[in-house]
Amino acid sequence: MDEELNITVDPACLRLEAPLALDIIMQLDTFGLCLYSMLSFMSLLTLLLYLEQCVYIYKKVPYPKKISIIWISGASPVVATMACCGMWIPRAIMITDMTSNCYFAVVVYKVLVLLIEELGGMRDFLQRFSGKTFRINTGPCCCCCACLPRVPVSRGMLFLMKLGSMQYAVLKTVFSVLSVILWMNGTFHLTNLKINSAMIWINPFVGVLLVISIWPIGIVFMNTKILMRSLKIIPKYALYQLTLVLCQLQTSIINILALNGCIACAPPLSSYARGSMLSQQILIMEMFIISLFTRSLYRRLYDPLPSEEHDNEQNDKAALKAALEEHDV
Repeated sequence: MDEELNITVDPACLRLEAPLALDIIMQLDTFGLCLYSMLSFMSLLTLLLYLEQCVYIYKKVPYPKKISIIWISGASPVVATMACCGMWIPRAIMITDMTSNCYFAVVVYKVLVLLIEELGGMRDFLQRFSGKTFRINTGPCCCCCACLPRVPVSRGMLFLMKLGSMQYAVLKTVFSVLSVILWMNGTFHLTNLKINSAMIWINPFVGVLLVISIWPIGIVFMNTKILMRSLKIIPKYALYQLTLVLCQLQTSIINILALNGCIACAPPLSSYARGSMLSQQILIMEMFIISLFTRSLYRRLYDPLPSEEHDNEQNDKAALKAALEEHDV
């Protein structure tokens, strides 16, 4: 006769709600206290370095470029600070995530503004590229659509691109406030994957808005990156893309794994709560490293880009030199 196995499951593993902050603190051992202290120090150091960088940029960089740089440089400190708050207060993770995501939604728009300002602003941008065309088959929307025609640069096109990036900053904030209201009412919950839940409709729609908002940035970057190579625009753009992936994609993957039970329960944290906790801790370390690279790229002065007339003179000289060499041969 087979013996029955009595398996005792901790009630905390069956609870989707995150524990209270006091419960987390009381359960910490020596390693846990050292880990939490180290991550809190990294978050604080990230914030202090950013504040010092803001003072430098405010004094050295002209307006309005310095506003965009301050916003963009603040992405990693804001995410790290909110992740630290979510690590110590697990029940506030939804609020902290939405706060950092709303801030980053503004950063997405500011990246496009900075690209335009590095080329002299809207007026100089239109003068430099007047009569030229941009290819729009760039990621993430149309990177595989090679048949798309090139679009002439105009004031209307530039307005549509700025509008495409700005809509995410506005609508993301609106849907975040709506999600908090529904969450307080018990209607919105990240673990509810039913077709009639508010989360299953709001989050995918916000994801579509994000894809639309980063498309104009890709268009401007791919068509102007050669001109701005001296401004280290490629590593700056890479850091922005990396922050986007870590804040959006990485967090979503960890939460999905936690919902499927792939992350083990560790009382008083359930599987989902532990997944959210791991996500916050990983983000703090990643944002600390990114903030150091961001500081090295933005806390410095770059020579302004040459004017369009200078570019034309250089091209004419190169063409004349090539013609003389060909004639001598």
